[in-house]
Amino acid sequence: MKRRSFLQRFGSIIAALGIAEADWFSFGNRYYQALAQSTSRKLALLVGINKYSNLPGLSGCLTDLELQKELLIHRFGFHPSDILCLTDEQASRDSIETTFVEHLIQQAKPDDTVVFHFSGYGSRVNVGNLIETGENSLITSDENSSKDKKIVDYLLEDTLLLLLRSQAAEKAVAVLDTSFSSPGTRLPTALGIRVCETLQSAEIIAEELEFQKQMKEKAIIKAPPVLLAAASNSKQLAREISCSGFTAGLFTYILSQYLWETTPAKTIQVSLSRINAKMQLLGAEQQPTVLDPQKTQQKVLLNKNYLISNSTNAQGVITDIEDSGRTVNLLLAGISPQLLEYTNSNFRFSVINQSKDIQLILRSRSGLKAKAEVHSISENTELNPKRGEFIQESFRILPHNINLVIALDSELKRIERVDATSAFAGFGSVSTVIAEEQPADYVFGKLPSTQAKDLPTSISILASPNRYGLFSLGSKLIPNTVGEEGEAVKLAVQRLERKLCSLRAAKMWRLTDNETSSALKVKASLEINNSLSPRVLIQRQTESVSGRKTNPGSPPRTLPADTLTVPIGSRMHYRVYNQGEKPLYIMLLGLDANRDAIALYPWSQNKQVDSSQPQLILQDVIIEPQKSRIIPQTTAGFEWVAKGLVSWCETQLIFSTAPFTKTLKALEDSNYAGNGQEQVLKLSNPVEVVRAVLEDLHKASMNESNNALSADSYGLDVNHWASLNFVYQVV
Repeated sequence: MKRRSFLQRFGSIIAALGIAEADWFSFGNRYYQALAQSTSRKLALLVGINKYSNLPGLSGCLTDLELQKELLIHRFGFHPSDILCLTDEQASRDSIETTFVEHLIQQAKPDDTVVFHFSGYGSRVNVGNLIETGENSLITSDENSSKDKKIVDYLLEDTLLLLLRSQAAEKAVAVLDTSFSSPGTRLPTALGIRVCETLQSAEIIAEELEFQKQMKEKAIIKAPPVLLAAASNSKQLAREISCSGFTAGLFTYILSQYLWETTPAKTIQVSLSRINAKMQLLGAEQQPTVLDPQKTQQKVLLNKNYLISNSTNAQGVITDIEDSGRTVNLLLAGISPQLLEYTNSNFRFSVINQSKDIQLILRSRSGLKAKAEVHSISENTELNPKRGEFIQESFRILPHNINLVIALDSELKRIERVDATSAFAGFGSVSTVIAEEQPADYVFGKLPSTQAKDLPTSISILASPNRYGLFSLGSKLIPNTVGEEGEAVKLAVQRLERKLCSLRAAKMWRLTDNETSSALKVKASLEINNSLSPRVLIQRQTESVSGRKTNPGSPPRTLPADTLTVPIGSRMHYRVYNQGEKPLYIMLLGLDANRDAIALYPWSQNKQVDSSQPQLILQDVIIEPQKSRIIPQTTAGFEWVAKGLVSWCETQLIFSTAPFTKTLKALEDSNYAGNGQEQVLKLSNPVEVVRAVLEDLHKASMNESNNALSADSYGLDVNHWASLNFVYQVV
């Protein structure tokens, strides 16, 4: 699918979920306008199937339902009694269709909102003349209810569309966290898949065709509803991800987590950029899309907002009160999967719209559910937490020792797994797990015995069973990690040492990302400057500056929403704004197109020495209050240029209220010669540099109230740091 087509189709569903504006390309418009009728009702039917009669079980579908239900209740104002859930054996085709009719069709009125969600297997099945291509269908729990095993009892996608068009609500959306076709070539992965191939000779059960015929007679002639699928084409798979203590559909988790932390100030471009970035950071190939059987553009849907969101961003919500208000239960649905693993004891949260003197100190966590102690900094502050109140982090604690976790592909032979485990253990900072059984960061496996033309475009070599490589969780080959044919496993692992250091450093700096919780007022835009007029590629800002006027100076023009790409050879820079009242110090880290670690080296001339013998030093990059500046500040011949392979890149802009003293020392230890210019260069010691960054942020955050931290932890106060993540593709 062409990128422009994808973005246009994705925009329809974002509008349907209430996070878009009418003017697609206008950057200044806001979304989440309230529905005109205050008496409108919101109805939802959520279906999740982990257990099937004759198919291998899935793991994350019931988690998806919990995520969706809590999102609809707390963020979009659904009443719990208006949300029905069908799980496992309850979710037969007949039961889903009957419940849809009774709960949605018979109750919904024109001004209401209707949401349908399905998590489970999908497939393609023969229907009428579609014997060769098949039709998209949802596999229900009784997939083979007929005595004839060639007859399958599936819910057809066209039937679901008719059901949606048969209810009266004009605001209707279906979210399908499933996929319908699996590619022929299997690549190493650590993510489960939601697709099941149906025998080509199988046919759909007659009762389904009869029900579909009846629905055609009842369908209301109106704008077609929105059907959102987790994958855009047959080469992409809907994935399940194992997180810290639970498994969920990758798309459901990322979408719901994004909607928790997002406030009304986002535009469609910003929303789309963030969702894409989150998927890419997890190494996923899948891209959500709007399924549009009638090939309409669904323009009418771009002018509507379907759900009323609470106007406050949050990382979680108080779900219950215990011990006379001294203990609370939390749902941490707004915390990213990368950070959730480290969200443990002594993390501190504040209750939004309550006194900052009230702190919730985390005591235990199981998956997304946690228990916290209510603490008052001031003796005069009354402890009065309430069920349903939103929370936001105030103090983050990260361990000194953050390892990289490598999943061993299930296709590796036992002796290969033994050798790989032994070799990875030799690094001391890398651990191994079996793919799909525990959370991991990357996958070690073999390339399939097929030619490169049959593999994703990122693989441009002839593959062999004896060539080992490193992959993302979603099967994307990490550049420059494939060895020679016949290479031994231990040698293959040892060859990856430098690459693993870069990837481990990236894992560490991603844990500083706090765009939605930072109290610092900062804003940044990534710009490409291939002409007389710079153009904005991506914009990020902390929630503290949402709705505020941009600093002095005319901002560069913004690119259309489908241009998150940087042509090779482009000159790039960041334009950063400090909208606070104190000077801030800035550091830039990142991964280039080769997935090698890079950093900003802020060289400058030491003005304290004789100018006839200039001494070059690394000096903090400072941005004064209510000012903006360019990073890196370069001149002709010393510019930051996009180069390398066609691949995804990322950078992390980190702001602090205190100098990056230890970080500059670590950069000096990399032995790069100074040239008097700010430069973005590769890091020879990436882990040491990121450790120094965390030490500097820790030092900036320390005061009398948090000096009791253990010696093996970093403590980060949201009042003293901000970290913004940028993801883009070099083409």
